[in-house]
Amino acid sequence: LEAANKALDSIDPKALQNVKKLSNPPALVKRILDGVCILLHDPIENKHCEAVPEKGGSWIKDSWEAGRRFLSDMKAIDRLVAFKSVDEGGVGKKDQINEETCELLLPYLYMEAWNPETATKSAKDVAGLCMWVRAMYDYIGIAKFVQPKMEALREAEAQLRIANRKLDEKEAELTLVQEDRSKCQSKLDSAKAKKQALEDDALATKKRMDAANGLIDALSGERERWTQQSNEFKERVRKLVGDVALSCAFISYCGPFNAEFRHTLLNDHYYNMCLKLKIPVTENISVVKFLTTESQITDWQIEGLPSDDHSVQNAIMITSNLNNKKTGKFPLIIDPQGQGLKWLRSRYSEGVIVTQFTDKKFGDHLARQLQDGKCVIVENCTEEIDPMIDPVLDKAIVRLGRMQNIMINDKPHDYDDEFKMVMTTRLPNPLFTPELFAKTLVIDMTVTMHGLEQQLLGQVIGKEKRELEEERSKLIEEVNDNEKRLKEFEDRLLAQLAASKGNLIDDDDLIATLADAKKASAEIKEKLAVAQETRKRINSASEEYRPVALRGSVLYFLVVDMTNVSNMYQTSLPQFLGLFHDAIRNSEKAQLTAKRITNIINLMTKVVFEYMTRGLFSAHRLLFVLTMACKIKLHTRDQTKLSHEAFQTLLKGGAALSINEARVKPFQWLPDKAWLNVIALSEGAPKAFKMLPDYIGRSERAWREWYDIESPESAPVPEIDDKLEYFDRLLVVRALREDRAMLAALNYVGSVLGREFAEPLQLDFEQVIETTTGLTPIIFLLSQGSDPSALIEASAKKRKKQIIPQGGISMGQGQEQAAMDATLASFVGSGEWALLQNCHLGLKFLADLEDVLVKVDPDTVGEEARVLITSEPHAKFPIGLLQMSIKLTNEPPPGIKAGIKRSYGWFNQEMLDSYRRPEWRPMLFAQCFIHSNVVERRKFGPIGFCIPYEFNQGDWQASVQFLQNHMAAIGDDVKKGAQVSWVTIRYMISEIQYGGRITDNKDRVMFNTISEVCMNDKILTPDYRFYTFPGGNTGYGIPTFEEYTKHKEYLDSYPEVDPPEVFGLHSNADIIYRTRQSQLTLGTILEIQPRGATGGSGKSPDELVVEMADDFLKRLPNEWKMDVVRDMMKKIDDKKPLNIFCRQEIERLNVCIKLIRTTLKDLKLAI
Repeated sequence: LEAANKALDSIDPKALQNVKKLSNPPALVKRILDGVCILLHDPIENKHCEAVPEKGGSWIKDSWEAGRRFLSDMKAIDRLVAFKSVDEGGVGKKDQINEETCELLLPYLYMEAWNPETATKSAKDVAGLCMWVRAMYDYIGIAKFVQPKMEALREAEAQLRIANRKLDEKEAELTLVQEDRSKCQSKLDSAKAKKQALEDDALATKKRMDAANGLIDALSGERERWTQQSNEFKERVRKLVGDVALSCAFISYCGPFNAEFRHTLLNDHYYNMCLKLKIPVTENISVVKFLTTESQITDWQIEGLPSDDHSVQNAIMITSNLNNKKTGKFPLIIDPQGQGLKWLRSRYSEGVIVTQFTDKKFGDHLARQLQDGKCVIVENCTEEIDPMIDPVLDKAIVRLGRMQNIMINDKPHDYDDEFKMVMTTRLPNPLFTPELFAKTLVIDMTVTMHGLEQQLLGQVIGKEKRELEEERSKLIEEVNDNEKRLKEFEDRLLAQLAASKGNLIDDDDLIATLADAKKASAEIKEKLAVAQETRKRINSASEEYRPVALRGSVLYFLVVDMTNVSNMYQTSLPQFLGLFHDAIRNSEKAQLTAKRITNIINLMTKVVFEYMTRGLFSAHRLLFVLTMACKIKLHTRDQTKLSHEAFQTLLKGGAALSINEARVKPFQWLPDKAWLNVIALSEGAPKAFKMLPDYIGRSERAWREWYDIESPESAPVPEIDDKLEYFDRLLVVRALREDRAMLAALNYVGSVLGREFAEPLQLDFEQVIETTTGLTPIIFLLSQGSDPSALIEASAKKRKKQIIPQGGISMGQGQEQAAMDATLASFVGSGEWALLQNCHLGLKFLADLEDVLVKVDPDTVGEEARVLITSEPHAKFPIGLLQMSIKLTNEPPPGIKAGIKRSYGWFNQEMLDSYRRPEWRPMLFAQCFIHSNVVERRKFGPIGFCIPYEFNQGDWQASVQFLQNHMAAIGDDVKKGAQVSWVTIRYMISEIQYGGRITDNKDRVMFNTISEVCMNDKILTPDYRFYTFPGGNTGYGIPTFEEYTKHKEYLDSYPEVDPPEVFGLHSNADIIYRTRQSQLTLGTILEIQPRGATGGSGKSPDELVVEMADDFLKRLPNEWKMDVVRDMMKKIDDKKPLNIFCRQEIERLNVCIKLIRTTLKDLKLAI
């Protein structure tokens, strides 16, 4: 019907009049009008629908006259509109169409041209009629089904009207009945209300009685505890001002200091100051317990914070300042191990940005976090902070209405109060400016020995007793959750008590909460008691592995102390933890736990020793291994523990004593320094030495003989030898024969750690390559005479790897981009080797290289790629790059034996067999001996060579190459071939290959002499020795074997300690060298000891310095009075040259005395 209505709306009456005027309209128009007439039941002429041919097709014969009559009707449109209307009975004309009418329409509708589209094109004026006819036909087809339903609807509605009339009658009757019922119900409700009021009153009385009983029962067990807590609370309130003052001072001022000094400031200085001002304060207050809770500490530990008090204190300082939006300072954390950064990343993980001042996008990162109110962590800060962030540090916030802005680089940026910024530095002891200390909160987050010990204990338990560690972790979480629940119940109860009004027994929620709290409290306390017992059991089982954690902690801090020797020895905590885990994983398994622990400790010590030694200069290797042995014994927990006093005596000797004030020296042959060492040994070392001065005084002959022998470290000590351990022997040797102290130290190291720790370690470069990746740089530390290029090139050739670029890049001005391109090129494919030499000349590039290695995707780096760097030590070498790299040195090892073994590592059996002539092998060995000899002579200083020359592997290889060429030239046939020209060989070696470096004529004569002694036809004689020890049985011989391995075995017969005679030097030269070595080693060990490190009743370095300063001030003479001096000079003729000189010296001496006195006083004030 809607379609028919739309069709009627589209019919234009004028268009129909136009059609009527046509005498012979198109056939389609006629037939459309026929369809309309059929629907309206108008008579048409063609009642049989005959098909007639017309215009190439068959058409139904039209009745144009009927259509004309329809069009002539002025009410034609009205008839169409009225066709769909209905009469009062609900019946319309459209509903009177029967099936016969539809059958008459079908031939028209089946015609192809009968459709709205065609009608619109060819019969536009009657297109609406076409659509109306089709719509009415569709309606008729549907109406056949709808009409019966409509009839049924009319009948049902009639019945409904009758039923509704009956319903109205019944409802009127019901209303009368309900009114009567309501009156009765009202009387009943009134009676019930009275009854209910009585019952409610009785129930309320019973309920209040039950509530009172419940309240009494719930509070019965809390009275004593609450009374005690109330008294404690009163005391806390009384001391609250002082406690808050101490805590604020602690947070504000104690951040830069270590745990010991923090304790001193808090409990000595701050506490005594409060007492002096008569401010009530808690004695020995724990800021950790005062400022935080156990549950909060546990949350921090779950986030990765170490469990020691020092770390918890640092966390309190950081969080309290970051949460103080108005006056809190942004923290600047001294974090050499990176544990603070790790915890901060975990704690502020949501939306945090970790960046650096050197990052090109640092300004964008900062502006984004300022606007979003998120955290930004700036890592790897140097001693100078970018002044760009000064407005942020000062919190120079400008408020504009509700908006807050802050100016950075003269540009305003939105500021959110939730913004947080933390800066971290890897520098272990940075020198920040006072201005920076004022703007930031500097916090020392360096890991402590105890804190690291706890961490390592957890890790070793996690490896060895995983079930215990899992149980411990689960226990910590459970205890934390239970404590939080208990705290929540207490807080809720207190809140309800505070908010309660009126009678407590009427507060049902309060009584229910109190009952629940009591029940839950009892359950939680029971669980906490069980947890405490479980924790004791776990700790007891874990304590068995504490020696492993203790050894790991000692070794790590020993490694850290080596950075005080040279900043190039930086080693990160993750690197050390990798060694720690490797030792646990690779150590030998054992059924007995004690044996397993011993295996782990021994392997860990060896792994750390090898890892560090390969990266130390030769001058520092003995220092490291001696410190390792002493530190291990200082921290051992058995009867072999080394006392701190004995260790200090080893390092200092009698340096603090004066020969004028000490006990009188018994013999003149004993040097003053040695006697002072003996006095210091008797005063500060083990009991065995208490009578040492007396022993020496009464047994001069025995002690003189021991003093004069060549190797006192191996000889029995007179009178007390049976009482001495290895360290005691070291103390005696260090006191009397300082030149042999380091040899005695090697014996001590061998007794504590094993003999292999006292022997030189050969660099295994192939093993280093195997254990590294392209993202772990290998840094060769350069020193005089060490050039790793040949070693690197040989290894690359062996592995068929290309060095990019060929021969490597030597850093200098303009080489940065080429070096970076070479590094990135080495990552492509399976990976090549990038060799970057002399990188101390390109420090800025090294910082960029570190950034690239940190950010590069490991999956894009070839497995065989390597980045090799050579550099001299430099104070500003990037710490991050050092901590992520492997450090190596290629210095020749000390001693001729070790030097020849190193030379043998440069060739193999094939070279030994390359020539048949008998001269070849002795000649090759002699060349190795010469090289080791001249390299080792440098240790004697000017006595060895006037100028220390950089003889290295390249000189040896050039000389061996000449020997090979010479042997090839003379041929293998001894009889027919030419003879070896020893003169030529000596000349080429001493004048050409090595002589090219020699600039001093005396050194040239020396080298020629060495060549004449070591390279002549005598080396072909059996049992020839370069040097024979007294007695004639042993010495420095030449191996005659054909096998390469037997040559190396033969070298084991060489002595560990070379006598100076093998170099052609007097024994005094060795005494001078070894004395200097001992002084340098012990002095360096003393310098790297942590300040304030004391043991037992020993004095701290500060106390010793103050005592020495007081002593010097007492002994310092008064200044000369120049007026008196001038008067005296005039009396003795002040014009004489000597008198003028004397007066000038007195003036200068006055300057020195004044400066010394001022310096000593300032030093005391500084301490």
